[in-house]
Amino acid sequence: MNVPAPLRPLFDDGIILSVVRPLMSGKEASVFIVETREGRCVAKVYKEANNRSFRQRAAYSEGRTVRNTRQQRAMAKGSRYGKELLEAEWQQAEVSALFRLHAAGVRVPAPFHYSDNVLLMEMIKGEDGTPAPRLWDVRLEYDEARDLHTHLVRQTVRMLCAGMVHGDLSEYNILMAVDGPVIIDLPQASDAAHNQNSERLFLRDVNNLKHYLGRFAPELKRSQYGREIWDLYRNGQLQPESPLTGRSRKKRRKADTASVIAEIQAAAQEASDKPLSAYQEKKQRKIAEAIAEAERTAERDARRAKERAERPESKDRPDKPEGEAPKRRRRRRRRRRRRQD
Repeated sequence: MNVPAPLRPLFDDGIILSVVRPLMSGKEASVFIVETREGRCVAKVYKEANNRSFRQRAAYSEGRTVRNTRQQRAMAKGSRYGKELLEAEWQQAEVSALFRLHAAGVRVPAPFHYSDNVLLMEMIKGEDGTPAPRLWDVRLEYDEARDLHTHLVRQTVRMLCAGMVHGDLSEYNILMAVDGPVIIDLPQASDAAHNQNSERLFLRDVNNLKHYLGRFAPELKRSQYGREIWDLYRNGQLQPESPLTGRSRKKRRKADTASVIAEIQAAAQEASDKPLSAYQEKKQRKIAEAIAEAERTAERDARRAKERAERPESKDRPDKPEGEAPKRRRRRRRRRRRRQD
């Protein structure tokens, strides 16, 4: 096929010999199968920022820093230059994550080359030498689902030991190669130590695995590997081969409410011992005056109510002639008309 424009620079430099065919196209990038001197590999062409849409992008990019202050300001303002920097940072995050995780022994595509918004990486092959299918496209048996879940959970442990969280792990981002599953699509990978959303993202990744594979092995849905792994990581006890049980112990220690109340009372006493400022004294006087005024109003209302209760009832008063009130109203209306005339 003809060489697409984004791949033309690599073709002119002799890095790519030919383009075999398109493999897939998504919201983030288009993927092509290409021929190189080392054999067939995959070329991932990132789309321009105005052609892509990321939901909750800030949750993934938190913790990624840029040393150049001018670039930081441009990225924060969202200017045209800042958007270009954000796009480059988003792409570079996947490249860095691939190199970092591949070196840590996580089963991800081996990266080969990155330039001009194009990433060359290993082509993951299936049984017949064609591109490997996604986990979503494979029908699993009971034992296969259990073994696959054990393997993928261990991969998430290795990623976390390397300081990374995938952030979007699901059955759509796992390829079923001949030698086992391969995790792909890492532009949203985040640093576990610097992103405050890392715990939520990691637990979601592990839950996605157990809920999907639990369709074939229902008991997997009751496992709690995510919480168990994260607790070990938070306590500095997580290792790539740490034994896992799939159960998480809940903290049963009761809160010491007596000490909390004692602290509050001590703070209140300390605050009351301090001399009041002029503003505080003025405010206290206004409050006292408002309370005194409310008490006087309440006393006055109570006195009036008592007086009304002590008056003779209306039935003991002489009755007014029937029809007197309407006559007075008619006379008032006539007087008002005369004044107007």
